[in-house]
Amino acid sequence: MPSYTVREWDKLTYGDGEDQIPPHHADKLASLAARSAFAGRGGGGVLDHGRHALRARGVVGILATHDCSLEILPKIDVAPGETIDHQNAAIRKRLIHMLAVALDLKIDLGTVTDLAWQRETLLEILIRIFCDKLTEALRKGMPRRYVGHEEDLPTLRGRLDITRQFTRHAVNPSRLACRFDLLSEDVALNRIMKAAISHVSRISRRPANQQRLRELAFVYADITDVSVSGLRWDEAVIDRTNRPWRDLFAMAQLFLRGRYQTTTGGTGQGTALLFEMNTLFEEYVGRLIARALAGTEFTVSLQGGRLFCLSAEDSGRGLFQTKPDILIRRSGVVAHVIDTKWKRIASQIDDPKQGVSQADVYQMMAYAQLYHAPRLTLLYPHHPGLGMTEAVHAQHRITGHTTLLETATIDVSSSIDMLPCLRRLLLCEDAALSASQER
Repeated sequence: MPSYTVREWDKLTYGDGEDQIPPHHADKLASLAARSAFAGRGGGGVLDHGRHALRARGVVGILATHDCSLEILPKIDVAPGETIDHQNAAIRKRLIHMLAVALDLKIDLGTVTDLAWQRETLLEILIRIFCDKLTEALRKGMPRRYVGHEEDLPTLRGRLDITRQFTRHAVNPSRLACRFDLLSEDVALNRIMKAAISHVSRISRRPANQQRLRELAFVYADITDVSVSGLRWDEAVIDRTNRPWRDLFAMAQLFLRGRYQTTTGGTGQGTALLFEMNTLFEEYVGRLIARALAGTEFTVSLQGGRLFCLSAEDSGRGLFQTKPDILIRRSGVVAHVIDTKWKRIASQIDDPKQGVSQADVYQMMAYAQLYHAPRLTLLYPHHPGLGMTEAVHAQHRITGHTTLLETATIDVSSSIDMLPCLRRLLLCEDAALSASQER
């Protein structure tokens, strides 16, 4: 099955060449993208299907029909001079790292070989990691829980169900209506794992993954089949007895539920595993900031605040609710508001405004008014065109106020631990701001 790879916002031209896509394949992929739930949730067109080229718009992941697939990678700059395969391998690794942080997963990226990073798609790598983790967990046994069971027996076991006894066996006292608990593997968590295995088995194209999934399906043969819509996610309790299954539960959600992505199935349609990069970047940065400030006097909340810009004169009802990406508080008071933006900014040499949109500035000014934070940051991904390392690139004082609005970047392509960089960005600049205000 032909597989094509493109980076978000780049064009994949039509044709039969090595780096081109036949128009009939582009038609099928664009049709699948248009039917995806992501597009239906206000995400707009996932793919631009123009006269001469196909282009992804702000999403990454996989679109797969029965006879072709399209892998969309994020626009992350990697080491120049490398081959396309090596560059794509580095981008896949960084993207899965971002997913792991955003979903709070422990994933050992070193278990995937360099050759696999180069030749396998994002979807196949995720399936491979899922199979590895599930196989390792099953070596210690399936999770089991006590499940309520009812059965009519010749001798009493557990408790007597008096209502059932005197309605069903009133004339046959030789049978006792028993109610007791059985330690069972046929529980919600295992049913979810079986559904995940079944789902990814239908979409995987890699022979090694398919073999692993068949072996895992055999292990789960005695577990009840439940449709994805019928799964009881609320009954899958993760506690100290099954804590090693926490990451697997999160990966099953990744495949089966629509937290960041949407999965669309059906004969003649295909599968979409799509991630909106704005949302993923926001969650990734937010979790990193929470880790960076752990143990300090600051607390971090994601999508907090929710104050209203306006209130109706007659009823007092709030209108135009705000949801800042990241709020940092000190002693319960908002000290710093951060809004993440997955787009490239220009250097100040090229553009004094750095390409920051007017709407983004107005949004931050509304945050300044509502949350009274002395420091506001628009945080973007870093790229080599900025000509310097990740840092605060510009600071501006809001007219008539002491509040500072700054633009800063973080390097998502770096494999170096980002927590020290974030601490310097958040704490050192905060100290400098406090000193300037005291003066």
